[in-house]
Amino acid sequence: MTRNPNLPVREADGPIRVAVVTDDPLLRTGLNSILAQAGEDDVDVVDLDRAQVALWDAGVDAGRALARLQEITGFTVPVVAVVGDASHLGPALAAGARGVVLRDQVGPGIAAALAAVRSGLTVIDTALAANLAPTARHRPDAPARKGVGTLTERERQVVELLAEGLSNKLIADRLGISDHTAKFHVNGVMAKLGAGTRTEAVVEAVRRGLVTL
Repeated sequence: MTRNPNLPVREADGPIRVAVVTDDPLLRTGLNSILAQAGEDDVDVVDLDRAQVALWDAGVDAGRALARLQEITGFTVPVVAVVGDASHLGPALAAGARGVVLRDQVGPGIAAALAAVRSGLTVIDTALAANLAPTARHRPDAPARKGVGTLTERERQVVELLAEGLSNKLIADRLGISDHTAKFHVNGVMAKLGAGTRTEAVVEAVRRGLVTL
């Protein structure tokens, strides 16, 4: 669990008001049950308009999940994203999630994660932490790889257009998508390539053989 340096840590009294946002009725039932076990003094499941934190499910369809991650940008409360694949960590953080947990790892500890996010911290599932900062197992002196996750086909198209020097608007026009979606994909590419700028993303893509200049 790491602190988000852009947010102050806030002390908060009373139960955490949590909204469970998912299209999966089985997961909703499971999450509600887990949150209920935390006790009414710790967690109160409420509608989104009353929530302090949203527990948001990306779904089980990996391809659709990546597209849906942009929904996080529309939330007015901090979001803890429930993802089904470790490769979704980077895109979820790039989309603005304050916490990311694996679907099959959600358990009683989720209440602590929600409390931390309400206080201004960023929370990452222990099972995902290794993907965020992988270590070199066979060569202790080797530098850690930059970025996390494999680019989707759409992200490969985006990074190729970045290499051409196109703006988000021009990328959107070329791919027939909205400016917002183009920005989302660019952020996802930068996160996965461990880049702080568009130029760094292109350089890293070239290094990995994803594009040729």
